[in-house]
Amino acid sequence: MNLWQGVNEFVAVAESQNFTKAAAGLSISTAQVSRQVRLLEERLGIKLLYRTTRRVHLTEAGQLYYQSCRPLIEALQGAEHAVQQLQSVPQGLIRLTAPVTYGERQLAPVLNAFLEQYPDIRLHCELTNQKMDLIADDYDIAIRLGKIDTPDLVARRLGSRQLFTCASQAYLDDAGIPETLDALRDHNCLVGTLDYWRFRDEQGERILRVNGRLRCNSGEALCDAAMRGLGIVQLPNHYVGDALKRGELVEVLTPFRPEKESISALYPPGRQLSPKVRVLLTYLTEHLGQ
Repeated sequence: MNLWQGVNEFVAVAESQNFTKAAAGLSISTAQVSRQVRLLEERLGIKLLYRTTRRVHLTEAGQLYYQSCRPLIEALQGAEHAVQQLQSVPQGLIRLTAPVTYGERQLAPVLNAFLEQYPDIRLHCELTNQKMDLIADDYDIAIRLGKIDTPDLVARRLGSRQLFTCASQAYLDDAGIPETLDALRDHNCLVGTLDYWRFRDEQGERILRVNGRLRCNSGEALCDAAMRGLGIVQLPNHYVGDALKRGELVEVLTPFRPEKESISALYPPGRQLSPKVRVLLTYLTEHLGQ
């Protein structure tokens, strides 16, 4: 049963006291208004309106029903307005996930500045190195680094990061500077989650298996080990950039530096992006792009 059937038509007639005026206000025919009101009265089992050739006025039941229906219609109009505003003004909650270290070092300052600029937006940011299920876990955006292997999601490129192969000067003074990729076999490589490093030579991308005394899934720990002279490491700029600037680490194999990796924002397909998500994606592109 459609409880709303005839309600709008009845309220319009009650306020205008005229079927023709009510029909004009609703942009439908007078016959349609009359039919809907009649069906409403039949469903309720009571007469709501007295009809004469000159005027329409409410019965006692009609007056009571009108007083009850008017706030409901106003509430419905308010709900529609709120939804429309949500689609036109950036506001509400955004749920975002990103890798831990990148999120802490690069992303967090940008997100904090974004929140300062958009006070009506709230942000739930989950920093984790696990690949969260955006749909199942109800995330609006996931920030991913490197190649995208989730074709079921829409990817928007935000910027890029650079991998650097580097070591401390003390380690290089002791073990020597590798001049070729093959020379890495004679060096202690500090290995992360993957047991290979990426390079680029005249043939294109090169994937090189590496090994050494330390293997750890923390870029922070590997960077610290490299600064202590324990070996050579390959890490993104957000781990080693400051150490390279300070001279605590020295880049090696510079001619074989790999191409930059993409920083991407992923979101579920088939959704019309809300203003809050659109404005965040634009902001991230402007402030993370390199």
